[in-house]
Amino acid sequence: MRLVKFALLLGVVCSTLSAMAINVAVGSCKPSLPSYPTIQQAVNSVPAGSTIQVCPGLYPQQVVVNKNLTIKGIAASNQGAAIITVPPGGLVQNTSSLATGNPIAAQLLVQAPASTVTITNLTVDGSNNGIADCSLNPIGIYYQNASGTISHSTVLNEVLGAGLEGCQSGLGVFVQSGGGSSTVNINNNHVENYQKNGITGNEVGTNVTITSNTVIGQGPTTGAAENSIQIGFGATGSISKNTVGSDVWAPDNIGDPGDAAAGILVFASHGVNIATNNVSNAQFGIAVVGDLTFGNADNSSVTSNTVSATHIFDGIDLCSNNNIAKMNIVNGSDESGIHIDDSCTGASTGNQVTLNTINSACAGILSGPVAGNTTTPNTFYNAVNLQLTGTNVCIPPPAPYQKVRTRQSEHRRPARP
Repeated sequence: MRLVKFALLLGVVCSTLSAMAINVAVGSCKPSLPSYPTIQQAVNSVPAGSTIQVCPGLYPQQVVVNKNLTIKGIAASNQGAAIITVPPGGLVQNTSSLATGNPIAAQLLVQAPASTVTITNLTVDGSNNGIADCSLNPIGIYYQNASGTISHSTVLNEVLGAGLEGCQSGLGVFVQSGGGSSTVNINNNHVENYQKNGITGNEVGTNVTITSNTVIGQGPTTGAAENSIQIGFGATGSISKNTVGSDVWAPDNIGDPGDAAAGILVFASHGVNIATNNVSNAQFGIAVVGDLTFGNADNSSVTSNTVSATHIFDGIDLCSNNNIAKMNIVNGSDESGIHIDDSCTGASTGNQVTLNTINSACAGILSGPVAGNTTTPNTFYNAVNLQLTGTNVCIPPPAPYQKVRTRQSEHRRPARP
């Protein structure tokens, strides 16, 4: 009997040891470790909890991760860039949106049941993705009903080819719960040259902490209206210490009722904290937008941000209720420094707009017809109107701007892949 028990115990120990996390390498820079030629082969081979060290080099593949892992680029021989590129033949569909069912081609896809996946020091480059029409959405890093951390990584060139600039697709980083749960910490990354959004967290069940990233759009473009950072459709989270901008939909004008681009967009999500970001060169700097179909965007805070050079529209737009805009510095907004905007759901009340410094705007603070907001004290410089109330429009001089417009559907188009 003792011998049988010993044999059983030995079997358990051996089984446990075989499932223990290990360190492996991709490439040939770590000869002391088990090594694989591709990232996907390493992912498929190691047990959960393992660390995959990716040597400098180009890795033309689409990677799918469905177990808890750490995947990190490493330096070797004075080189330090591990780059996931487009495979020969271009990107192909490897999943579908949990919200719309639309096909998605993700370069690095993290899926349930993975709940702790760390990605660090990797570059994902979507150049020359070969996508031929608007039906397929390219995404650099996609957490789909999965959780983890993305840090110190770079995502570039998630755009479609010539003639497809108007497709509402092309995302740098996307977190989506699809009715499940996704909690992702996104920090200290660089995201640039996306077609639709730089960093996005969507849907109830998604919580994103977006901190200390640099997210830079294409600048003036005739294609999709970009947003550097978006939390939307019931997702929650915080957006802090980021540097964002260059989101401009070039055909837009003061009479156009739609398609404006935003540096930071909160759409139909509530309780989001937006603090100490630097936003420049967008059509809306920071926009908190409710929606009659998708829900409110109430109880968010916009504090201690610096917003500059917002073209056509507003530095900060509060199109919802019970939000706080406090201690922000807003410089150079064509329409208003801060807009309490009641054109999204018919009301925008209970907002507190105080202790902000606003320099150069048609209206320092612009307030729609619905009352019930706090708008003092604030400091104004070079504002044509310090406070303009009872309207959602401020038309700045000179004469070429004298054009009647409404704001019924002008709100920054969110990404919903």
